[in-house]
Amino acid sequence: MEKMDANVNKYAVIMKKASHDFGGGAGVFDLDLALPAGSILGVIGPSGCGKTTMIRMVNGILGTTSGEVLVLDKDPIRFTANEKTKIGYIPQHFVLYPNLNVQENMHFIGGIFGMNNSERKDKIQSLLEFVDLIDAQKRLARKLSGGMQRRLMLAGALLHTPDLLIADEPTAGIDPILRARIWENFRALRDQGKTLIVTTQYVGEAAYCDKVAVMRKGRLITVDTPQGLQHQAMGGEAVHIEVDSSQIKDAMQFLIGLPQVARVDPVPDKPNSLYVFVENASKAIPMLLSQLKESEGITPTIAEPYLPPFDEVFVRLIQRVEEDLAMERIQ
Repeated sequence: MEKMDANVNKYAVIMKKASHDFGGGAGVFDLDLALPAGSILGVIGPSGCGKTTMIRMVNGILGTTSGEVLVLDKDPIRFTANEKTKIGYIPQHFVLYPNLNVQENMHFIGGIFGMNNSERKDKIQSLLEFVDLIDAQKRLARKLSGGMQRRLMLAGALLHTPDLLIADEPTAGIDPILRARIWENFRALRDQGKTLIVTTQYVGEAAYCDKVAVMRKGRLITVDTPQGLQHQAMGGEAVHIEVDSSQIKDAMQFLIGLPQVARVDPVPDKPNSLYVFVENASKAIPMLLSQLKESEGITPTIAEPYLPPFDEVFVRLIQRVEEDLAMERIQ
């Protein structure tokens, strides 16, 4: 985890050993997090791992049973009504009025936040353009597709100009094209200086985030950049090397013996390919090519950095945690 700076105002959210214990082993425990302002945090993990509980602690719906949560430099449980407007929240399920149209729902939300009609009118139009709903503003909310309903909730959550936007699985059940559009909206908000926390079951969406928190059974396994997660999961960086199938055994034995190589794995379903794990893939490739040629007379047909998909990264991280826990039990 990134070391906490003395100037907490640099961070939109800080959690220090924060727990909410529901009893019977349910809840979230010992969460440590320092989220810089103006960035996107993705929270990934299987259903039931505690993602929703964690964000409910951030938005002040749930307090801590131990530890501390600071949001915009204050315990969110103690936010005043005015301070609560600094947070926008998109829950998992559609919560707006199905028998009001898009524009009417937006005006209703604006009224809740005390915005007069003139303030609402200008803001609503620009936000509906932002989420690509300007042509659907007279359509009843119940007539919208699931993706359009999510985008309507996004527009509603932004109407009062919050500094922190929390979205709980906003892309669940949405096709990949619409998911990409929502993430474009999120990145645009980040570029405007907003801070976002987005939970998702789609592990691949971690690539869109600045920081990623991986959860398992109510605990944070790790918080890192997408690139840092890949490095953690793979034990370094990987180089994909392809050689003639008749040379694969000799290449593997030679590479395993190099001091700068952490390990070598065969590529599933590709009998002429290897993954070679090193500290820095780009720097290692020229060395690997040179030594294979000089020592073994092998010239790979492919030698390139390998970036594993985040589904693979997530599985490997979970496996490493399980292995560590197993070793602790043995000791």
